[in-house]
Amino acid sequence: MPLYFRNRVYHRIMAGSINKPYFIGITGGSGSGKTTFIRELRRKFPSESLCILSQDDYYRPRDEQQADPRGIRNFDLPESIDIRQLEKDVNLLAEGKTITKKEYTFNNPKKKPGTLVFHPAPIIVLEGLFVFYIESIFKRLDLKIFIHAKENLKVIRRIKRDQVERNYPLEDVLYRYQHHVLPAYEKHIFPFMEKSDIIINNNDTFDAGLRVLEGYIFHKLHSIKAAKKPMESREVVK
Repeated sequence: MPLYFRNRVYHRIMAGSINKPYFIGITGGSGSGKTTFIRELRRKFPSESLCILSQDDYYRPRDEQQADPRGIRNFDLPESIDIRQLEKDVNLLAEGKTITKKEYTFNNPKKKPGTLVFHPAPIIVLEGLFVFYIESIFKRLDLKIFIHAKENLKVIRRIKRDQVERNYPLEDVLYRYQHHVLPAYEKHIFPFMEKSDIIINNNDTFDAGLRVLEGYIFHKLHSIKAAKKPMESREVVK
């Protein structure tokens, strides 16, 4: 599986302050495999080491979403996200504060929303369609990862996800992909591929990319711990 690195990434990998969290951004088109990638990454680290915040938990209510010419709500626009609240919560995490919010269930009446709690951590991952498009968040990111997949594969994955997890009919899924998903990807997501530090092609598997990121995060956490240890043992002489 191809894995591409930008030349400038090494310098930012080794940079950063031990007094503030290290931010990693992960984006890609709908159906590229972001959710599965994040799920696997979360399994590798305890919450006190790694905090993952998803844009999906910041969708506005259905009645606040813009409608297209056919009257169908478009959830694939940056405006569909409560950007102000997302920015606020990112700032709180950066300040070392815990945030709590209600889970977004994608208008699925069969799913009961839970309460999500996010604790500050040395490494914070921000994931979602528009996390690179939101300027304030893009500027905060220390490492930018783009997950890419062929268009036909993304369509198939979207169909499976929306029918099973979100209870959407097939006709609705295909219409939204053609008229909402693709235009949003081309305008708000794809342009950031060339601005990313790492591009992971997930046409078959993202395993190699996951191993690389996992290894880097372990190294980063070890570096932060090693840098803090001398400071914690230093005596203050009055």
